[in-house]
Amino acid sequence: MRDSQNDTTGARRRGRPPGRTAQGAEARQRLYEIAIKLIASRGYEAATLRDVAREAGVSVGLLYRYFPSKRAVVLALYDDLSAEYSSRAAQMPDGLWRERFFYALQTSLDVLQPHRGTLAGLVPVLVGDAREGLFAPGTAFSRLRIQKVFADAVLGASDAPKPELAQSIGRLLYLVHLSVILFWLLDKSSGQRAAHGLLRALERALPVMTLTLRFRAVRSFITAADDAVREALLEG
Repeated sequence: MRDSQNDTTGARRRGRPPGRTAQGAEARQRLYEIAIKLIASRGYEAATLRDVAREAGVSVGLLYRYFPSKRAVVLALYDDLSAEYSSRAAQMPDGLWRERFFYALQTSLDVLQPHRGTLAGLVPVLVGDAREGLFAPGTAFSRLRIQKVFADAVLGASDAPKPELAQSIGRLLYLVHLSVILFWLLDKSSGQRAAHGLLRALERALPVMTLTLRFRAVRSFITAADDAVREALLEG
């Protein structure tokens, strides 16, 4: 399998060769689905692009035209899921920011549910790989697309705080949402019972969190925490 030397090209083109045609798009989609299936069943490290080519009955060279590395497959998955999420989240109802945040969070889980097995297998990559994880430069486009949903959830709320504070809250809520998703992916309880319990507890806690925004010390903490998060994870 090719190494990461093609990562920049793969990230820029998102796994798609130039001169796309309907036939090419269909071929790419089939290869993409096979690659995702193999990653889900074998794990990210064990699955190889040669396996994908063999399963699809195509040459490795043809596969590389669409996906020059496994990283290109992961980026395509991020891209597809973030696009679907952004589309669904656009239907967010009016209301308080805590209600809109919970809608955004639940919508994210609904979008990810069909891919839970694949994403669970990618957890080491998502959180532990600086080149391919959630905060890698190559995933910035998808990350910012999702981040915007949480910022808009607060900015567009009927009880939205001042814009600068609303932006900070939105970014921190994006991280809360990632933490919930990670818990959900790792949850081994029957029917993800533990994750559902966490969601209920979070929903009950949100009104209290809203009340604490009245205190200057809390607002200052949110701003400082947002600054630290942006420097450590979200910028660059």
